[in-house]
Amino acid sequence: MNKNFDSAIRLAAFDWLKEQTNIHGDVLPRNILAQDFYYNNQRVTLVGPQGIWKPKVIELPISITTIINGPYNDSDEDNGIFIYRYRGNDPNHYANVGLRKLMVRKIPLIYFHQIETNRYLVTWPVYLVGENKNNLSFIVVADNIVQTADIDVNTISEKQVEYRRSYSTILAKQRIHQNSFRERVLTAYDEQCTFCKLKHRELLDAAHIISDKEKEGQPIVANGLSLCKIHHAAFDTNILGVSPNYDIKVRNDILEEVDGPMLKYGLQSLNEKKIILPRNKTDWPDQDRLSTRYNKFLKL
Repeated sequence: MNKNFDSAIRLAAFDWLKEQTNIHGDVLPRNILAQDFYYNNQRVTLVGPQGIWKPKVIELPISITTIINGPYNDSDEDNGIFIYRYRGNDPNHYANVGLRKLMVRKIPLIYFHQIETNRYLVTWPVYLVGENKNNLSFIVVADNIVQTADIDVNTISEKQVEYRRSYSTILAKQRIHQNSFRERVLTAYDEQCTFCKLKHRELLDAAHIISDKEKEGQPIVANGLSLCKIHHAAFDTNILGVSPNYDIKVRNDILEEVDGPMLKYGLQSLNEKKIILPRNKTDWPDQDRLSTRYNKFLKL
């Protein structure tokens, strides 16, 4: 294998993914990933029908994919690692052999996590740092430094690398969980702000009713509201509240203010209006959580 060519392809793939996430956000639609890209007039595919994917132009896999309810029980562990299962049960299957070579040669690849149907959160670079043949799996960690054939990282101690990768992997897991929550909440609310009906996905957030730092703050749809960024900020700072009966309330001092059209139409006009509820009643905001949050709002 031409190490320099392989490194160049992988770096080009990372650059392409950076461009796409800058345009579309952290979670990329499958149709964007399926567009592929070209390097020196050669087509490079990043995803395919198999979870372990190798484009024709290079010898070893460029990506791994975990899908929701897939045939393999991939998982993330509490100790800063991902577990990625073999393809099938044969350690010597060509796909598993390819991953093993990546591990031995310390070559980076891309990890696609399916968040919702046809939507993927992308993590790169990731490295395979161990293998458990009894468990038919590899150990995967994220990093924030791309180690390739033409980059010397030997001046960094193994302990420093271990700490950096553990931290990077923890951050990657947080991104996966946060984006999974966002995708599920936005989908439940038909990708619109529950206060004002704004439908631009790039301007929408999934707001927690009960903070994720609290016991009842689980990342479930019933603990979420789809809000545009300004109304998310207003909700988080208790300028706006939501009653257990799904009424929007504006804080009294804000109602009494006199200012421009943003205050009047963007905030004050929402007072006493009903929020837009999801079509599926099981996705409606939990009334007990709303009551807890609303009581805090009333005390201000």
